[in-house]
This record gives sequence, C-alpha cells and structure tokens, in this order.
Amino acid sequence: MAFSKLGLSDPILKAVSELGYTAPTAIQQQAIPIILSGKNLIAAAQTGTGKTASFVLPLLEKLNAAHYGHKLRAKRIRALIITPTRELAVQVAASISQYGQYLNLTSMAMYGGVDEQPQKQRLLEGVDILVATPGRLLDMAHQRALHFDELEVLVLDEADRMLDMGFIGDINKIIERLPAQRQNLLFSATISQDVRYLAKSAVNDAQEISVSTNSAATPEIEQWLITVDKDKKSALLSHLIEQQQWQQALIFIETKHGAAKLVGQLEKRGIKAEAIHSGRSQAVREKLLADFKSGELSLLVATGIAARGLDIDELPRVVNYDLPYQSDEYIHRIGRTGRAGASGEAVSLVSKDDFKNLCAIESRLGHIIERREIEGFPVKKVVPVSILNFVPKSKRR
Repeated sequence: MAFSKLGLSDPILKAVSELGYTAPTAIQQQAIPIILSGKNLIAAAQTGTGKTASFVLPLLEKLNAAHYGHKLRAKRIRALIITPTRELAVQVAASISQYGQYLNLTSMAMYGGVDEQPQKQRLLEGVDILVATPGRLLDMAHQRALHFDELEVLVLDEADRMLDMGFIGDINKIIERLPAQRQNLLFSATISQDVRYLAKSAVNDAQEISVSTNSAATPEIEQWLITVDKDKKSALLSHLIEQQQWQQALIFIETKHGAAKLVGQLEKRGIKAEAIHSGRSQAVREKLLADFKSGELSLLVATGIAARGLDIDELPRVVNYDLPYQSDEYIHRIGRTGRAGASGEAVSLVSKDDFKNLCAIESRLGHIIERREIEGFPVKKVVPVSILNFVPKSKRR
C-alpha cells in the first residue's frame, strides 16, 4: 500500500516522500484511516513500528483541512500530545516539523528543566499542536498561560510509560480541564490493566488496534548475554568495548549514581563515555543526545529515561549493564537498535542478582537468550539456566 491511498494531501505526501518513506507500516495503515474519520482510538504499538507518524500524519491532515478561516486565539491550542519524557517530547515535535514542513501549522514542545518564560511567550501567539510533558503542562495551566477551550484532539503517547513514571494524577487533572467534545487517541506499547483504567476515563467509545510486531523477536536484533560477577561488570564492559572495537553503544543502567560511577570507571581505563539521566540539566541532555546521534560521542550511559525517547538511525548496539525490573522495559531498550530493517545487537551483562529479571524477560520473549563466555572472566556466583514459566512468589496464589 502507498501513503497516497491513506487520504493524505499532497503537501504531507511530498514531505513523507522526501524523508524516504516508501510505504506505510502496519500501525500506520490501521491507525491513519481511523484517526482521519474522527473516531477515538486505543492502539498497542511497540517501539520501532512507526507509531509517531501513525498519529502525527492524520493529525496534520485534519488540522490543515480545517485551518483556512480558523484564527487561533492567544494561549489556545488545537491539539495536545502528552509524552512521558522531555526527550520524547522533543522527538515528536521534530517529527511534526518534518512531516508538516509544507503546511502553515504551528507546533512546539513544552517541558520542564528549562526556563518557562520563552514557552509562555510562545503560547501567547496560540499554537496548533502542543507536545508537552505532564508536569510542565499542568504548571502552565495553573498559571493560566494556556487554555484548553479550543482543543480538538488529545493524544496520550506512551501511556504505559507515563503510568510507570507516576503521572496518572497529573494526567487526570489535565483531562478534567479539557472540553468534553474532542477526539481522543491513546498509544501504548502494552495495554495493561492500568492502561485500560486510564482509557476508560480518557478514551470513550474507542476502536482498538494492536500491532504485534515485536522488535525483541525480529531477527535483525542479535541478542546475547554474558554471565558475570557483579563486581566485575565494569571491567568486562571495558574489555568488550576495546576487544570488540565497539564504535557506538547505548548502555543502560538502573540508577543515576550508577551511571556516574560507571562513566568514572571507564574513564580510568582510558574509555570516554558520558551519562544521561534526569539529574542532568535539559541543556546538557540535549547536547549529549545531539553528540551521540552525530557520532561525536560513541558511548552513552543512560538510565531508563532514554529508553523510549531516543531515536537514532542505525544504532548498532544496546548494552544492558543492568537488567531492567520490567520485562517490557527490556524490549523498549533493545528497540533502540535494529530499527527500520537495520541490523542491531543487544548485549546484557547478567549477574546472579539478575536471575529473576532474566527469567521474566526470557519468559516474555518466549525463548532463552544465547549465553556467551568471555575468556578471562570466570564466574564465581553462577547464574542458573532460566525458567521460562518462572512466577515470582509475590504473584503466586
């Protein structure tokens, strides 16, 4: 199927073509017609499926079609896209600019960690599409820096991630302020009970679609792990970087303190890396991401903040220095590589303390991850072979 068959106008088709898109992905084929029809939508789509374009393209089409003769008032917005992280807000806003480059529509990203005054000033002109994180959005609403009475469409992007990050209270407060008559779109990598609860209050009478494409199961991502004693992890990582001549890697770790410590340990071995986490300023985070995307920075140590908001073409490798506690988070992490048909590699360093997390991840994948041994790193605390149907005691009846 071609994009021209989906009901998109020539300016959008021209932008899409210039970006090198040849055919819509599965989620785009399903979601775009539904959104253009004005119906509410709940969509399950994982990282790497083309999810952002599936709601941005029809949103641009709808707003552009109704643009002529529409004068946007000060502090008003026509469409609101709520995202869990600053990085994702910036990424979605960039996509809107690219897809809408031949349209006369305005957009902006609004998030915390930066001076709010320029954002307030920009809102005074009115904005067609606002991409925002929950905290800053609610703060601006409290200050009456923006009003929702002209809102036409609400998009909740990465709904499961927002719930994981504890934003449910803020989201509900925002929804209470919105006009009852609006189109509602909810996108989530997983449709858990919590997401369904949110959908009940935010997305009434919705069509539901699901794209089962699983970036963790595609052959383009080569997954393997190394069992290692916890106190040898940084030495092993340094060895892999040097011996296998890794040119670029996104390294995931669980805590801010751990990220800073690991960067220091690598530096002592002559390996340059930088850390990105919520404790760093927005300006620093944006600079690090720009340097990493350009290739100027080859090794980036990240907490989960970057798992869904980082989009890099042809990222060759993701490393799980720490395994995540949620199996779905593993999928989101490794979904940073092997994108758009490119090959990628996902490497995990697993100690005995990670056994339960490993069982949950492999159970979620439906297969055992290949184990490899590295000479010079014998293991004292052996990691048992995983149990695919492992159930933690807390969930046993």
